[in-house]
Amino acid sequence: MAKKIIIGSRGSELALWQAHFITSELEKTGVKVELKIIKTRGDKQQEERFSEMQGQGFFTKEIEDALLKKEIDLAVHSYKDLPTTPVKGLTVGAVSYREDPSEMLLIQKDCVDLKRKLNLKDKALVGTSAARRKVQLAAFRPDVVIQDLRGNIPTRIQKLRDKKYDAIVVASAAIERLGLDVSDFHIEKLTPQELVPAPAQGVLALQIREGDKTMQAVIDKINHPEVEEIVSIERKIFNLFRGGCNLPLGIYCEKHQDDNDKSFFKAWAAFAPEEKAYPRYYHFHTYNPEGWADKLAEKIKSENPASVFITRDIKKDDFFSRVLKANGYKVSGTAFIEFQIIPFSRIPTNVEWIFFSSKHAVKYFFEQKPEMGKVKIGAIGKSTADAIRTYGKRADFIGYSTDTRLTGKQFASLAKSSPVLFPQAKDSMRTVQQQFVNKSQTRDLAVYETIQKPVEDTPDADIMLFTSPSNVEAFFEKKKISPTQKVIAMGDATSHTLKQFGVKSVYLVPSFDEIGLLQAIFSV
Repeated sequence: MAKKIIIGSRGSELALWQAHFITSELEKTGVKVELKIIKTRGDKQQEERFSEMQGQGFFTKEIEDALLKKEIDLAVHSYKDLPTTPVKGLTVGAVSYREDPSEMLLIQKDCVDLKRKLNLKDKALVGTSAARRKVQLAAFRPDVVIQDLRGNIPTRIQKLRDKKYDAIVVASAAIERLGLDVSDFHIEKLTPQELVPAPAQGVLALQIREGDKTMQAVIDKINHPEVEEIVSIERKIFNLFRGGCNLPLGIYCEKHQDDNDKSFFKAWAAFAPEEKAYPRYYHFHTYNPEGWADKLAEKIKSENPASVFITRDIKKDDFFSRVLKANGYKVSGTAFIEFQIIPFSRIPTNVEWIFFSSKHAVKYFFEQKPEMGKVKIGAIGKSTADAIRTYGKRADFIGYSTDTRLTGKQFASLAKSSPVLFPQAKDSMRTVQQQFVNKSQTRDLAVYETIQKPVEDTPDADIMLFTSPSNVEAFFEKKKISPTQKVIAMGDATSHTLKQFGVKSVYLVPSFDEIGLLQAIFSV
């Protein structure tokens, strides 16, 4: 292409990084590029709250106008800033790779409390302007004070350094792309399944004029169609809500391959009807994405409060019951098993890893105050890892699958030939240990045992959530499941036990933490 391409971009540090990155990618294909900086309304009105801004396109309209006037040939945007209703005459012709879509919570080190959710001290002052982040943070921690925070990324971080906030929330992608040093803060990275991000977060959009075949041919060379496929689902769902930046809706999708090399899709969502409401959490999957976005949007919009019974004791005002009750659900629960500690005198001295497969194993291991020495720690999932942190330790490995066998294979691959200690329940199923080729490198340590309690009368709830195989066995000694009840299982082993008792349709939780339980309930 003989003509020099003019790229339009905002002038913030992050926007310039994005524009320079696309410039570099295009120059690799032999194209000459010139950069033109354009100020948007969002740049000019730094102190105005997002919720007070009318309309959409706070950070894009002026750039799009320049594109329509042919003052520039290509616009580079953070895709999450681009309204989902396209501007007439313009189209997104290509997208970048996807940077880490997770959110990052930066906390003043003297404001950390490892025993609290998100590791924030009581009543911490947290800065963020996004309604989506606000509702999810407030659901996790109703005690925190959330205050608006505007400005580019370095400006926001400087406000934290100036002690104007106890913590702030930023996109991990921004920190990664700018290469910022934030080591002076305590860093909590929240996965996109845990704190659901904005649609297309971490992706750059390359916008051109409709019908510009020359520019389309140029940017086709740097397009990432696999990312385009995923974010188109996210943005379609968002578009069906007719919302802008102030809509409390987070959406995140992934594409996977099953054991038969067949593609399937997963999606997570968090939605609140207004900024002061508690969000509802969702998890979906499909092999057929055709029309899927419409079905998901319809499900998310629908409100169908139900009664829920869970096989564990309900704690007063815990996150799980608080979110359900705020959304009109009736919640009850009883554990059909109880736990009894098994004392041990010491642990083997030659182990290099300690792997915990439950929060109970964590509790009954650490409460005996063992001498651990220098060992690495593995956790079956995020919830177990959080429990480990309440004892002042961090997990070096965390499983993120509800398939315990897969987690076991991943951990075994990491541990290699290292001896591993498994604190566990007496008569544990030992699913993780079975994934080791060399069984002699695993060491079992029974730290507690489960004892069945008498099953009293339980409510006939619309949704029954079973947390373990032992709870299933205890329940079915006295009770049955009716055909109208929906059944959710926490893990494959629990699902397998339910099917042994004749329950044919079982919904699996997408993760073993509180979010996973809620996602299952709202989605079932």
